[in-house]
Amino acid sequence: MAAPKIRDEAPRPRAQDIDRYVGARMRERRIMLGLTQQQMAELIGVTYQQAHKYEKGVNRIAGGRLYTIAQALGVEVGYFYEGMKALPGQFAPTAQQRLILELSRNFVAISDRRRQEAICDLARALANPGVPENPTDDATII
Repeated sequence: MAAPKIRDEAPRPRAQDIDRYVGARMRERRIMLGLTQQQMAELIGVTYQQAHKYEKGVNRIAGGRLYTIAQALGVEVGYFYEGMKALPGQFAPTAQQRLILELSRNFVAISDRRRQEAICDLARALANPGVPENPTDDATII
């Protein structure tokens, strides 16, 4: 009989643990909004039984369905993962990555294209001090 392998790394959470956590967050938000499971099921286009299984973590929620659930409950998809503890070695964004994300979100929220271009010009000037700007450049905003 072969000896079991010993892992040096911390134990990984089982998929079922994550499914239960997401389901609990779904249930918490549904109750907060005063919705029944039946109403929730109708909002997301599934049966009552399926909505119940999602909330209990018995059935895993697919990405597209999670997006539909988030919209029905008026939250971002990330809401379902908030408060979940990260394990050592898992991805943790750097301070710079957080700033980039915040900058991107704010940039997209600016509806005036001229203001977006002004921010691009400012970022370019700050990144390249001493380099003269070419006023004929037509910046492309993605």
